[in-house]
Amino acid sequence: MTGAFNDTTNRTSYDVIVIGGGAGGLNAALVLARARRSVVVVDSGEPRNAPSAHMHSFLSRDGVPPLSVLETGRAEIARYGAVLLKGQVDQVEAGEPGGYVVRLAGGATLDARHVVLASGLRDELPAVPGLRALWGKDVIFCPYCHGYEVRDQPLVVLGVHPASAGQALLLRQWSHDVVYVPHSQPLTEEDRERMDARGVRVAEGPVSCVLTEGGRLRAVELADGRTLECAAVFVFPKMTPNDAAFDGLGCARDEAGWLVTDRAGRTSRPGLWAVGNVVDSRAQAVTAAGMGAAAAFALNHDLVDEEIEQAVAAHRAATTATATVR
Repeated sequence: MTGAFNDTTNRTSYDVIVIGGGAGGLNAALVLARARRSVVVVDSGEPRNAPSAHMHSFLSRDGVPPLSVLETGRAEIARYGAVLLKGQVDQVEAGEPGGYVVRLAGGATLDARHVVLASGLRDELPAVPGLRALWGKDVIFCPYCHGYEVRDQPLVVLGVHPASAGQALLLRQWSHDVVYVPHSQPLTEEDRERMDARGVRVAEGPVSCVLTEGGRLRAVELADGRTLECAAVFVFPKMTPNDAAFDGLGCARDEAGWLVTDRAGRTSRPGLWAVGNVVDSRAQAVTAAGMGAAAAFALNHDLVDEEIEQAVAAHRAATTATATVR
């Protein structure tokens, strides 16, 4: 069945376990499976972009529903022998010798030589009534993902993050009618001047709720009762990486607590990799897919180096044994 989970194997040991079946995880699995590695992708089936009707800025996939892209990807990795297992990973632990044990919710375990974390992040929205119900539809975040679709229409930017003011200034190139509502993020004098110069209006908040009509956004209501009719609300969510599976393994993190990787996706611990939104909140699907491919290339080379080292050691031992017999 095209795009289906194919967890019919009884195998529990793999070259690589990929945690997360989004664009990054599936592309890593695709490259590795084509390199004839044994790969399993463990995915909960709850992608971050599921609320969105279409994905954009992905060459050859622009305007395609996100779930359709994932279904295609699942079918492609299955064609090369990769396994897709529906499940939730609780923890990754050090295994023997030098590999890792992946513990799944429910008690099952898998083991692998390397693990790729591609579990994305979760978006936490401000507690404004009506906001969550429209998330991914008329309440959105990324101008590059959705700006074109709401071009030349009235837009409201909700000030909830230090980057919200910059988001409003950026959106001005998609619409002449952009209103910034400070809400919990007041403007500095410098930002207010930039808003004036850029032609972005400021409506002092806070916001009390989001008003809908027929299931679609109609307006934003301020605490004083004023309403701002708009086609879309842009909000900068709090982004938290889904990286708890690597807790306790000693991987280096930055000042904000995010996993640190090199350009190929290596963490500071050998055999552990991380790609996509779990390490880069700005990564779109196309970016995550590229990160997955880059990690897979480097990972396979690391495996080859390990195998060569083992083969050389075995060869030397055999040569020594033969010479001793003689």
